[in-house]
Parts: sequence; structure tokens; C-alpha cells
Amino acid sequence: MISFFIIIYLLATLGIGFWASKRIKTSGDFTLAGKNLTTSFVAVTLFATWFGSSQIMGNPGYFIQDGFSSYVTLILSGGICLFIVGQFYARKLYRMNIVTVNDFFRIKYNKKLELASSLLMTFAYPHWIAAQFVALAYLFNAVMGVPITYGIFIGAAIVVLYTYIGGMWAVAYTDMVQSIMILLGLSILLFETLSRTGGIEPIFASQPREFFNIFPTGGLDAWSDYIALLLAFVVGAIPVQEIYQRVFSAKSEKAARNGLFLGAILLVLIPSIPLVIGLGGVQLYPELMADNDYQSVIPNLVNAMTSTPVQILFYGAMISAILSTSSGAMLAPATVIGENLIRPYAKNLSDKRLLLYTRLSVILIAIISCYFAFDDSDIVGLVEASLSLILVCLFAPFTFGLFWKKASVVGAWSAIIIGGLTWLFCFIYDTRIDATIYGTITSCLSMVIGSILFQDKTYNIKE
Repeated sequence: MISFFIIIYLLATLGIGFWASKRIKTSGDFTLAGKNLTTSFVAVTLFATWFGSSQIMGNPGYFIQDGFSSYVTLILSGGICLFIVGQFYARKLYRMNIVTVNDFFRIKYNKKLELASSLLMTFAYPHWIAAQFVALAYLFNAVMGVPITYGIFIGAAIVVLYTYIGGMWAVAYTDMVQSIMILLGLSILLFETLSRTGGIEPIFASQPREFFNIFPTGGLDAWSDYIALLLAFVVGAIPVQEIYQRVFSAKSEKAARNGLFLGAILLVLIPSIPLVIGLGGVQLYPELMADNDYQSVIPNLVNAMTSTPVQILFYGAMISAILSTSSGAMLAPATVIGENLIRPYAKNLSDKRLLLYTRLSVILIAIISCYFAFDDSDIVGLVEASLSLILVCLFAPFTFGLFWKKASVVGAWSAIIIGGLTWLFCFIYDTRIDATIYGTITSCLSMVIGSILFQDKTYNIKE
């Protein structure tokens, strides 16, 4: 019965995609929904894009193991990032009337930096998308017994189909429906859990004192991981395209900023629910941790504790979360490919042809993501890897270029090359302090030193 309703839900999702496709007339409709998104749509699509597999299947396991130090790095970090973007970045970038982050690199620096940043951005996203395919595979395996390998392909095919046909409009509408499903499913499961534990207080009362530390307690290695995660999820996420795809899709500057602030609140409140559910579930059913498979705690809890109707609703919510994250993350690099890697170099390119190429890019990104999904099944690790590359290469030229008049082309190249090579060297040699920390520091220093020593003759960004 559960499998039947899951299939019906997936077909309904595809139906929304086909319905939304009727609004796609131009490439702008496909990538930015015609710049018509309201505050609520901006907020919900931001929330739905970032509330995915790691929040339901990855984060609860880390919370059970590490306590509130993981709450800071995995939950608060997303809200902090969106607040920073809303407060400092959104206004300047929205007024530039651009489509991608990489358009900024062309305007501020030059076309070569646009090309380099676009390639880096495109390469970084498949790790993130792969995490969602892995999560869908786990879900299909738990519910319907589908082998993990087949589950990855099935999940990819579903996401590709409705993203390909409906673009940003399909993402926006399905995100709204899926967010309602997520909240409803999590709320019911939370109620079931708390009714059996006697409330939330007994869940936390049984935890050791160190569980409530917001800072790591394991020495240098623990602090290194802690800082690296904060850098990746707060700072590394600032230049990512899926944020600005929603900002640039907003109907006004005010809608963009308010959507970011509302999205930040949603990303702190709602992802906290699976943590409580996971912690309470392990208290009720200690055997769930017998094989140390932390990523399966909540799916196994649902099977052990709830009735069939609740299972149907919850698995629908999980599918909603993963599909919405996958589609949003897939559309972002596809847009970069169309706008920054094809459009500038294709002569006499019509808008209709650009729309086709952008849609085909969705398929290309999916194929690459499937490769990474087979290569690494650690969900949170995949997400962190996707952000680390953007952080050590693009954060410094993006941020300094936006707020510092003296940011120069040489400085930007220095930040990308030296920051990236430092990160790669430290990653290969597995330095005790995380490679992300070294890469971020050297990237920012290289940006400053290079810009001071080799200044541009003109400044392209107006205050």
C-alpha cells in the first residue's frame, strides 16, 4: 500500500511540473520564473532547496552523536547564511539585474573570470545533487525494497523530468506543495514521538552534560572539523547560485530580502524537528542504533512506531524534501551552463535555442551527479564537499569584489588559484587542520595582496 501511494505522489509531482511548463515561453521564464516570485515563494523555495536529505537522514545522526555542537554547524549555519545574504548581499546584486552569480564576475572583472567561476560552480554542484540521489535511493530501498543502485537512477530520472519541463516555475510550485507535506509529516511524527516519551523534557533529561556543549570537546581535531563545517555551510554557501536564482526571481528587491529573512527562520525552526524525533526515537528503540547506521535512524523509526497512514504521509514528506532540494540544486548549474558557458560563445543564439540548451544541461548535470552518487554514499559529506570548492575559490573574489572598490582582476585570479591549490594540497596530504580552513585563509589573503599590488585602472561596480 505504501509503495502504491508513493508512486501516486511521484506522478502528482510530475503533473505539477507539466502544468507549470505551460508558463515557460522564454529562457527567462525557465531560469527566473519571469521575475514574478513573491516573498512567500522566495522563502519557501529557499527553504525547500536547502531542507533535503541531510536534514532528515544525516543531521539527526550527527545530533545523536555530537549533541548541540552539531546543531550549531548543521542547523543554525543555514539560517545565519541566509540572514547575511539578505542583510548585505541581496540589495546590491538584485539591482544589477543579472541572472547568475557568474554574471557578476563578468561585470566586475572580465569574461575570463566569468568562465573560470562558471566552470568551478558547475563542477561543485554535482556533489550536492548526488547527496539527494543517495538519499532517495535509501528511501526507495527502505519503502519498496529497490536496490540502492536502481534507486539512484530512478530518483535522478524523476527530478530531471519535472525540472526539464517546468524550470523555475515547476520548482517554485512543487516546492510550495512539498513544503506543506514536509511540515505536516514531521509534525505528526513529532507528536507520535513525544506522546511516547512523555514530552520533550525526558528526551533531553537523559542526555549527558557534554551533549549540551555548543563547542566541540575533542581537542584540535574536533575544533578543526567544527570550524570547517561552519565555514562551508555559512561562508561557503554565500556565493552559491541557488540562493541568487531565487533572489533574482523575486518580483521586487523587497520581496527578495524579506524572502531571505523568512527562509532563514524556516531553516532554523523546521530542521530542528527531525533532531528531536531522532533523539526520542533512539531513546524509545535503542536497537535502532545496533548497526551504527545513523542515516537510517528516522526511516527505521517510522517503520517501527507508526501506522500505515502515518508512514505514507511521512515518506511522502521525505520524498518532498529530497525532490525539492534536487530540482533546485540541478537548475542552478544548468542555468550557469546556459547563461555563462554557452550564451557568450554561441553566435546568433536565439532565446528558443538557449532555452533548449539550458534544459539539456539539466540532463548533463544529472548524469555527472549519478557518478558522484555511486562514488560516495555519505550524505552530509557530499554536501560539505560541494560547498568547500566554492568557498576556497569563489567566496573571496565574490565578496571583496562586491564590497571593496580596489578588488582587482589579479587579486581575483590569485584568490581562485592559490586558494584552490592550497585546499587541494592539504586535502591530498590529509593535514590535521581541515583543508577548507587553509584554503579559505589563503584565498582571502591572496585576494587582498593581489589587489593591492596589481590594481585595476577602473572600477566596474558602483556603490
